[in-house]
Amino acid sequence: MKKLTHLPRWTLLLTSLAAVTPAAAQTTAPAASAAPAQFIAPKIDWSRELKVMSGVTIADNGDLIYLGSDSRIRRTDAQGKEKWTYAAGDIGRANPVVTPQGSVLAASYDDHVYLLDPNGKLQWKLKLDGDIYASPALRLDGSFIVGTAGGSVYALSADGKVLWQYKVGAPVFSSPAVAADGTIYFGAQNNRMHALTPDGTLKWAYAAGSLVFSSPAIGREGGIYFGSSDRKIHALNPDGTLKWTVPTGLFVNASPIVTSTDLVVVGSYDGKVYAVNTTGENEWVYTAGAPIAGAAAELSDGTILVPDLSGTVHAIGKAGQRLWTIQTGKKIDTAIAVSDAGTVYFTTEGGALNALQKQRPLAVGPWTTFHALPSGWGRALSANDLQARTAARRAAATAAIAALKPAPGSTPAPTPTPVRPPTATTPPAGTAPGGTGPVATTPATPVRPPVTTPTTPATPTRTPEEAARLAGAGARAVGRTVYLPLAETAQALDMAVKVLSPRQATVTVLGSPVLVSTVTLNGRAYLPLSGLARLPGVTVKTDPAAGTVNVTRLARTRSFPVNFGKAVSLEVLRTTY
Repeated sequence: MKKLTHLPRWTLLLTSLAAVTPAAAQTTAPAASAAPAQFIAPKIDWSRELKVMSGVTIADNGDLIYLGSDSRIRRTDAQGKEKWTYAAGDIGRANPVVTPQGSVLAASYDDHVYLLDPNGKLQWKLKLDGDIYASPALRLDGSFIVGTAGGSVYALSADGKVLWQYKVGAPVFSSPAVAADGTIYFGAQNNRMHALTPDGTLKWAYAAGSLVFSSPAIGREGGIYFGSSDRKIHALNPDGTLKWTVPTGLFVNASPIVTSTDLVVVGSYDGKVYAVNTTGENEWVYTAGAPIAGAAAELSDGTILVPDLSGTVHAIGKAGQRLWTIQTGKKIDTAIAVSDAGTVYFTTEGGALNALQKQRPLAVGPWTTFHALPSGWGRALSANDLQARTAARRAAATAAIAALKPAPGSTPAPTPTPVRPPTATTPPAGTAPGGTGPVATTPATPVRPPVTTPTTPATPTRTPEEAARLAGAGARAVGRTVYLPLAETAQALDMAVKVLSPRQATVTVLGSPVLVSTVTLNGRAYLPLSGLARLPGVTVKTDPAAGTVNVTRLARTRSFPVNFGKAVSLEVLRTTY
């Protein structure tokens, strides 16, 4: 089991985007300052320090299930009062899944999945081939689909047996989604969205322009929607052909929702929320003012709720207008959760759970919240499912709720003009699965997020040669992949690290920002040698006999002394993504 003191650090690693933002956008301001709230926000009814670390899943009876920072799976009632806990072997970020029978499937960074009965008693647990960051999905037959950082997707039977394993060959942080016909969709760190048959055979793989952290959402017509680090929102047909792409100003790690009116809504690290219609046109673009990592939720009256990394919850009207904001000052990087009784939950950094009671429930639609339902099934809903959700939410959807009151000093904002820029990229007829659209030429202006305090002390002054020696000495291996510590490697090559999040970083190469994949080992960011070799203007040559990695940049070669025998013979290290 990993030491807890080493684990939460990744949640504090987001630093300033200033170096990748144009000078005109360098002024930092609170998220709501771009446009004042038009109405008085509902008050937070209660806020409790419950050690919440994963996303919150809501059972049909209103109970809340999550993984805590103390490595325990927890179930509380709708008010946060504890019902039971179960000690897992590590922390986890995946949303648990609640089955129709009330059982709970949870996954953690100890490589295990756990099935607990409604009273918290362990039914079975199973070790897979790596940490589990992605939220599992539940199939109609009661089996589960689970993706791992070890690079596999598994189908597990209801009694905990492995039905099949598909080896992706790259970590999976994108939560699988199951279509009505049983097809399984998920993204991976090989820059692809994959489609598997129900028995685990690859149907197709679509190549995005960069990493796919975003979990796919499935539309009413069967379309697959997701974001990528290539600064685009992608829409695919069920056969893997491209429908359209819409550019964003920065990467899209958040998972989209599909609203009751079939809009694809997702936030980006550029500080904007995009609502895109089925033909790939922006219906509206809302400026939050801070990066967005958590999924939105649509309420039954059409209001969209979305959190941002500055700690603000935004309520957005049907036309994309700001309704109200709640500013907590603490980062929110998990999805908004809404119960069928109309209670809105969101978690702030440090593990506090906050509740807004007597709100509207979720809208009834194809994918109106993360993983389609509060209980986190992660599969397309049938007509019977939608009918059942309508009945379950009817009381809260029709309850008399006090009208919003105008905020002091504000005047009703005019309805925004619908956005119809020619941003969508539609492929030519006959585009083969795996094709990509052209790169956007006019991305939106990125927005600088609040600066957070780094979790490690400032790098001491040292020469590039000294930094290269330290980087080589600090080399680690995960499986057969060798990693170098990011900070020392960047310093050795005179490259600046400008953005650092749990699984990726932005470095300046030849004066331009470049996004690279990273892992976190014992609280430090590491860069794979393969990723280093893909940087523009950088060449990497390894010499195991001499025990060196020679990296050339700008006609200057740095030698990194790496003990390959030691590095590649290490046990697979636990990683905190």
